[in-house]
Amino acid sequence: MASILVIDDDEALRLLLREMLEADGHRVHEAANGREGLALYRAQPTDLVITDILMPEQDGMEVILELTREFLDARVIAMTGASGEQNFLSVAKLFGARHILEKPFGADQIRRLVNYTLAH
Repeated sequence: MASILVIDDDEALRLLLREMLEADGHRVHEAANGREGLALYRAQPTDLVITDILMPEQDGMEVILELTREFLDARVIAMTGASGEQNFLSVAKLFGARHILEKPFGADQIRRLVNYTLAH
């Protein structure tokens, strides 16, 4: 299956996504912030990046912008649970995220979005 990088400062959410995606057969890498996530991606690009938008160190907007500038084929799903998230998510799309997702989300919703993004 695919290799997926999950970037989120919420350790519980990273673990949940890891367990769910690994159960679906994917290899999952994790990063607790944008800076760490970019370093991991640069060292070993993955098939998909799922990133939170609001994080310490380096936020998801910067991650999306840098990834899509350096790696034209980078596939990114942006997610946030911040209030006013529609504005954040709209900007994430402008910066290059292929898809956006509001937290909280269901397992079926993220699975469908991951499968769709990997297929296209």
